[in-house]
Amino acid sequence: MREPQEQAVRPLRPALMLGLCGKCPACGEGRIFARFLKSADHCQNCGQKFTGHQADDLPAYIVILLVGHILVALMIEINHIFNVPLHWQIIIWPLAATVIAVALIQPVKGAVIALQWARRMHGFAQEKAAE
Repeated sequence: MREPQEQAVRPLRPALMLGLCGKCPACGEGRIFARFLKSADHCQNCGQKFTGHQADDLPAYIVILLVGHILVALMIEINHIFNVPLHWQIIIWPLAATVIAVALIQPVKGAVIALQWARRMHGFAQEKAAE
């Protein structure tokens, strides 16, 4: 069954930008997350429900891909410019990978939730059809 044509348009790019910032993709004011990676049940501002999202492992896969690309380029450049001893590299690169991954995981998960909202995937498809 097709969705009604009169449903509001959900543009992808603004939703992704709001999701990256941890903001509600519906209103841009409320927060997606109640805790670091725990999504809120609903937006405190507009009431948009987030319980239906299924981000699962996609944010982790995206972060792994990004960390690998960032870290490999960084390692090559740093080792080309400076002659970093191996015992320092054993400390620096795992620490850098951890910091980059922790910095990226919440924005990426927010963007995945916003993508699902914008494309009416999973639990985001039915909630507005009842209105």
